[in-house]
Amino acid sequence: MFDSFPGGTSERLDRPTYHADLGQVYTSGIGFLNKLERGQHFKELGFPSWDAFAVGDWERALSLADERREDYAREIRRASELGVTHRRLRVVEFPVTPYVQWEFFVLRVRVELGDDIKVLDARDISNIERSRPVPEVVVLGDAAMYEVVYDEDGNAAGANRYTDRSLIRETNVGFDALYERGEGFHDFFDREIVTLAPPRVSGAPTGFRGSR
Repeated sequence: MFDSFPGGTSERLDRPTYHADLGQVYTSGIGFLNKLERGQHFKELGFPSWDAFAVGDWERALSLADERREDYAREIRRASELGVTHRRLRVVEFPVTPYVQWEFFVLRVRVELGDDIKVLDARDISNIERSRPVPEVVVLGDAAMYEVVYDEDGNAAGANRYTDRSLIRETNVGFDALYERGEGFHDFFDREIVTLAPPRVSGAPTGFRGSR
């Protein structure tokens, strides 16, 4: 699964170019968007809920978790208008990292608004990840695929853009197989996230995602 991905030919895009390119392709009649998330540590600088989480104010972080509800609702309405189906698969390692614990309260808002999100225990794909983790990618139909890349400090630095249709199809097939194995968001959230004690944050998590 994802065997051809490491050898795929891509074009490196910086962050502004990546965002602009993704936006253009998104409105071109792609039909669906698949998002596979694998990283366990990120920053959300400028997102008040994350900022509160990063300084250890867990109660405030939770109270602000739905601050972008209307923005997410607009995204979902726009996707519906464009006929774009969204699916997101979140791979989670155990023990759950503080970032992922926080992130799930934000993702819950998206699910409440209609986002289709499933969860996959990383231990269940250990056989697939013997040589490398599954790729962290955003796939727009069969038109383009983006692998988010990071700089030396772990900050998002853009993406590798892939346009090889056969590689994109193979990646989508892999995504479909994993998504089928994924657990419903609320089942996982209620069992594994709600029961956790507030996380102890020692220093800001590494990696910058910049949006939820």
